Amino acid sequence: MRKSRGRTSRKRRRKHLQSFMDRVNCSHKLEYIKLRKWLKDRGFEDSHLRPAEFWDTGRGLMTTKTLQAGDLIISLPEKCLLTTDTVLSSCLGEYIMKWRPPVSPLTALCTFLIAEKHAGEKSLWKPYLDVLPKTYSCPVCLEHDVVSLLPEPLQKKAQEQRTMVHELYMSSKAFFSSLQPLFAENTETIFNYSALEWAWCTINTRTIYMKHSQRKCFSLEPDVYALAPYLDLLNHSPNVQVKAAFNDQTRSYEIRTNSLCKKYEEVFICYGPHDNQQLLLEYGFVAMDNPHSSVYVSSATLLKYFPPLDKQRNAKVSILKDHDLLENLTFGWDGPSWRLLTALKVLSLGADEFTCWRRTLLGDVISSRNEQQALNITAKICHFLIEETQHILLQISQLKRNNENLKKHLPLVEALRLEDLKILEKSAEILCNLNMATN
Repeated sequence: MRKSRGRTSRKRRRKHLQSFMDRVNCSHKLEYIKLRKWLKDRGFEDSHLRPAEFWDTGRGLMTTKTLQAGDLIISLPEKCLLTTDTVLSSCLGEYIMKWRPPVSPLTALCTFLIAEKHAGEKSLWKPYLDVLPKTYSCPVCLEHDVVSLLPEPLQKKAQEQRTMVHELYMSSKAFFSSLQPLFAENTETIFNYSALEWAWCTINTRTIYMKHSQRKCFSLEPDVYALAPYLDLLNHSPNVQVKAAFNDQTRSYEIRTNSLCKKYEEVFICYGPHDNQQLLLEYGFVAMDNPHSSVYVSSATLLKYFPPLDKQRNAKVSILKDHDLLENLTFGWDGPSWRLLTALKVLSLGADEFTCWRRTLLGDVISSRNEQQALNITAKICHFLIEETQHILLQISQLKRNNENLKKHLPLVEALRLEDLKILEKSAEILCNLNMATN
């Protein structure tokens, strides 16, 4: 009769089973087999990273061994990296060299990606292209109805992003036409707007920073992009720290972890201390419980709590503009930011206190009335934003039921707004406690 393993053993088995249910190993899939073989032919050696699907982050890489702080996560040889050197050594090189005015490094990389994708089976980069996303969720790719549900400051940045990509396309059309001798098909068909949008999103969301020397064949824009096959499957977490750089001795791009990662867990890297609005804008995702996240207060929202009849209102606004205190006013996990509170204290100065505005900027307490009014208005703004966020979440819920076309991207905006709501509710609680302490 087999001896019972006991409660501790059963718990351990259940936990082990649950951890396997949290992910699905994808290394058996043909596209990953081909990618790994392609990378191996270029000198890449890896023994512990495996592509997998995770329930919370989607596609990523898991480790088959425990990683300790200081361990190497990945070392990707220079031959595996796609840079402007790759573009110049291709058939596009001679066209880039003679084009005037010079194209930007970004345009060159976009052109290469579009051309290689069009080449299909003939492309030397096909194993990599096959695992790249077919679509993206950056604001430039979102429907107008989805963008309108984003927080106001992010809507503005989303429009700027859309305009920038459109201008890149329009300014590149003549260069694309010059490539006609390389293609049997019309270049207008190959290098269309949707192709450029896909290539731009690929570079914007997936490149690593790698500085290259300035070359005359390119414009003066920084040449700092490198696409890194396989490495770019690593997802972001704000709670990990890594050391990443190109190693001149090994001629490889290397990432080392500063955190423990257990066997069979997802390996994360950190793209930087970005809040969720920045992550959505640049990478097309949000991170839950992101310690860097903030809710932004627009200047229009700020100013509507102060009467236009205040004779010193315009002067106060000018002071805030001159000291860059009408932008980046936020609520965070620890409540209203110093910038937000300071802006509100300046706007709350009484007629007899106005000459003390410099002291306010330095953090001095002008009067208990000024302090209390600033706190009261901060609380009003916080509650207004809570109601606005709840209203938007209700709209999203209705659209998810009634609009099939928007279903794909609505959960992204919903996740952002839910995180905002948690931050605002936490801030409201902090403000309530502050008010109780001062009364």
